[in-house]
Order: sequence, then structure tokens, then C-alpha cells
Amino acid sequence: MKNTYFDLIDQTYYFPQEGFDLRDGYLTFHGVSLKHLIEKYETPFRFIYLPKIGDQIKRARNLFNRSIKKNKYGGKYYYCYCTKCNHFYHVINEAMKHDVNIETSSSYDIDLILHLYNEKKINTDRVILHNGYKTDEYLEKIIKLQDAGFDNSIIILDSLKELDRLHCIRPGQKIKIGLRMAINEQAQSAYYTSRLGIPGSEILDFFRSEIKDNKDVELKMLHFFVDSGIKDTIYYWGEFQRALKLYIDMKKECDSLQAFNLGGGFPIRNHLGFEYDYEYMINAIIESIKQTCTNEDVPEPDIYTEFGKYTVGEAGAIIFKVLEQKVQNDTETWYIINNSLMNTIPDAWSIHEKFILLPLNKWKNEYQRVNIGGISCDSSDYYNSEDLNQEILLPKYSDKDKEPLYIGFFHTGAYQDSISGYGGIKHCLIPSPKHVIIDRDDKGNYTHYVYRDEQSALDMFKILGYEKKK
Repeated sequence: MKNTYFDLIDQTYYFPQEGFDLRDGYLTFHGVSLKHLIEKYETPFRFIYLPKIGDQIKRARNLFNRSIKKNKYGGKYYYCYCTKCNHFYHVINEAMKHDVNIETSSSYDIDLILHLYNEKKINTDRVILHNGYKTDEYLEKIIKLQDAGFDNSIIILDSLKELDRLHCIRPGQKIKIGLRMAINEQAQSAYYTSRLGIPGSEILDFFRSEIKDNKDVELKMLHFFVDSGIKDTIYYWGEFQRALKLYIDMKKECDSLQAFNLGGGFPIRNHLGFEYDYEYMINAIIESIKQTCTNEDVPEPDIYTEFGKYTVGEAGAIIFKVLEQKVQNDTETWYIINNSLMNTIPDAWSIHEKFILLPLNKWKNEYQRVNIGGISCDSSDYYNSEDLNQEILLPKYSDKDKEPLYIGFFHTGAYQDSISGYGGIKHCLIPSPKHVIIDRDDKGNYTHYVYRDEQSALDMFKILGYEKKK
């Protein structure tokens, strides 16, 4: 009977598969030697593989455009990147190379866009969608952006009161807006209707009373967002159809309305058995909008998507070394890693998010069930469930082995740095790992460099006030 770790993965999922392969017994990621990175940078380190960002953008854009052509759809498709998902310059700069549009969430996002504009990384033709609750500072900066020439800046109203506040800040001048429809949450949610957006039952009356005959307001878009993402479920299609009906009702009374913003993002691979038919979902969306618009005798809208996690999630990973294995009783073995899981992949701790977890070496060893623990003093600093029967199976090893076991959590490029507070104070003063950027040059060769070294004690002491400013 075959019981090596390689046989387990190969028989369960088929291996190799997209992004993952073995070379001389070591795991590779999109052809990049992880063994080489370990030898060069040591562990722990996180990395971002920039070419994957462009691959994701091109895949979604191609599938939408092919479906538009196939269905003879009258509108256009616009891909937007959500900056909140990963704000790093190297990430947004990479996305900008593929002519994406931008979705913002807060006032500092506007400073970021103006910085990119001053560096000539973005031009004023780019569509900028402004989501989130609009503080006065946020609104004032949006106006500043529009004054700089960003004529395709669209303010998505999240509240009925935001329009009055906009008029106070910019009286007598025309404003391009969108309306965000609040979705009804899933049955297991703690509340019925999302706090984000305007209740659908109020939007049509609001449009007729405050927007329809207002020469200073140009309604451009209807927006809705399903937090669980674009999935082939009764729940998603129900919210989709509710939003589409509202769009059509307003379109019949509003010539300027021309954009329908799809709710939620595409899911990403969070285990090796992941299956999702992107082409089917996109085609079903296009077909549904076209058929409904044809039946109602209204032109098909331009389609916008706001993809953050889908854009950058699969580009990231974090690599650890197993320091020790602890057998705590007859059935539980712990692999203790050289950092904190709470600090580095907080979604695994806070919302029980799953990531692809694989060993980098020892694939020919037998496997065993384990829990993974961080080095912090918190009992919640662990990861202990995967797709295989809700347990983690990893290669066995001996503490006497010359080479330690290395493991990696993959597809961690979205949200983890911002949620954990990149560069700030961490639980138990465990430092943020080294941060490595991987790219490909014009000849297809891989390049990599350290973006930021592991945090030092002095870095933390300065934040905490132990190192006084001179």
C-alpha cells in the first residue's frame, strides 16, 4: 500500500496541478524554486508573485469579452481592482499595467490615486468608483480628485444622506453618482439586511424625488454587493435578479443610467480540490442580463466587476519552518512553526478562512495527522483543519533529520497584511516576516528581491515609545 505524502496528494487531487509541481523533491510555485528562496532568504518569509496578478485580470477580462461577443451583448465590460484588498505599490502598479479601473473605500485611497497620478502611473481617463461610507474628508478628497480632471470618478452613494452632504460641499456643480442597493443577507446571518447601501425598497422613490429632475446630478450606475461572492446558488441569483429588476425600473426613467455593477467577487482556490466554472458563471450572467433587458425593451448596460481577492489572492504565500513536533497525547501531534499564525494569516484565526497548505519538502515520507501551532502564548494560535476530512495531513519527520520540514500557506495575497497591521506591533512582539517580491523579466526569467526585512526589536520599540525622538 502506498502511503507517502506524494501518493496521498496524487491519489486524492491529481498532481501536479496549476501553480504547483515538484522539482528534485521540492515544491515549486509557478516554476519558482521554493528551495532556492529558502536557502537565500531563510524562513519565515512571505512573498508575492506579481505575474499571477496579470494572469487573473486577463482571464476574467477574456471570459467576459468572449461571452459578450458570443451573446451579441450590447454593453461593454470594465474590470475594477479593489485597493482595500492589497494596497502595496508593487501590487497596484502591476494591476495598472493591465489597464484596470479602481474602486476606493476611504479617504486615504484618494491620496493614493493622486500619488499614482503624479507619478504618471494612472491617467485621468481611468474609471474610479468610490464605495464605502463617505465621511466629509472622503467626499472632499473625491471632489479634489475630480477637480484634477478625473471625469470618470463616480460616487456610489451608500446612504440617502450622502447626496445632501455632497451638494453642501459642491453646490451648483454636476456630480456623477451611483446607487448601492443593500442586499438581504443569508439566513444564517445575525441581521437581515446589510448595513451597506440603501434598501432596495427606498431607491426608486429616492431616485424620483432627488435625482430624476435634478440637473446637478447624473446617475450612472446601480451597484450591489454579495459578500459571499459570485456563486451559482439560489441566494446569489435571487439578489442578482432583485438588483437587475431595480436597474431596469430606473433605466426606463433615466437615460444617463448605463452601468450595472455585479455584486461580489469570484472565489479563489483555497484547496487542491477546488472547482469553479468561471466561464459558465460569466456566460450565465451575460445571458440573464441580455434576456431580461430584451424582454423589457431596454438596452443592455455596461457591466462592472470589482475584483480584489480574485486579483491578488492567488499571488501570495507565506513560508515557515517547523521548529519542533510535540506529542501531547495518544492522538494529537503538534508541528510548531517559527512565527505566529494569528499574526501572519489572521483570516485563518478570525473567520476560519482556509488556504492551500503544502509541505515544501519530504514528499516521499509517510504522512500523519497533525495540528499546526504558532509560537505565541495564545491558545488560538493554531491551524488544524483542511479539506481532507477536516484534518491536516503532513509528512512525518524526525527531529534528528539534518533538514527540517518546511511548510507553506498559499494564496494568502489578499487582506492578510492589512488586517494584521503590516509593519506595526504584533501579538507577543513576534516580528513580521521578511517580505519578498517575485517577478519575471522581459525574457521570462524570474527575479526576486527583499521588499522589507523581518521586523527588528528596534522597529517595535520606536512604535511603542521606548526609542525617543531626538
